[in-house]
Amino acid sequence: MWAIFKRELKTYFNSSIGYIYLAVMYGLGGYQFYSIFSRGSSELTYVFSFICNIAMYTIPLLTMRLMSEDKKLKTDQLLLTSPVSIGGIIFGKFLAALALYLIAMMQFVVYILVLSAFDKPDWNVFLGNFLGLFLLGAALIAIGLFISAMTENQMVAAIGCLALTIILSLFDSIAALMPNAFLSSVFTQLSVTSRYNDFVSGLLDVSHILFFISICAVFIFLSIRVLEKKRWS
Repeated sequence: MWAIFKRELKTYFNSSIGYIYLAVMYGLGGYQFYSIFSRGSSELTYVFSFICNIAMYTIPLLTMRLMSEDKKLKTDQLLLTSPVSIGGIIFGKFLAALALYLIAMMQFVVYILVLSAFDKPDWNVFLGNFLGLFLLGAALIAIGLFISAMTENQMVAAIGCLALTIILSLFDSIAALMPNAFLSSVFTQLSVTSRYNDFVSGLLDVSHILFFISICAVFIFLSIRVLEKKRWS
């Protein structure tokens, strides 16, 4: 698994994808932080929310090549016949994308340290936002990995991940349109945005943490099943 992890993480930086992704995240996050800081505000929640929106549209760029590139180049056959288990392959690729995402999130550590020099920050809110953004990103990466495993076309994988991300973000709006309370409750419970918003408020609800972990587990499991089917076909 760690060999796959190192290979995938190195691939991000051997190409332009990793540098472009980090440049976009750091550039936009830094600009948003500067805008707030220059107004004398120490509220990082706005920066977190802004980066959350950016992450939802940029994560497909991280995941689109994870499996589809190997399928296109036919190197997936080498992976399937390697001594690494299918679970190890999937987890290695998932963790590589998650590591790059976490590197992008490290900008918030710099921001909170800068604010600490001028004011006493609310660490509960900061940790809630950080954890929420991390879990949301992990869930979207798992979804993107699954979609990438379904196709050899990177563009299709990116568009598919983006489309599903947009649908998930609209669950709150869909819940409001449901004709009865039961259906409305179902969509509300499945909404990633409403659960993320609780983290933004500094509320660490175990059920929300388990929800995002469950999404990761389900889509990683589905990715493993896709690869297993490929091995035996």
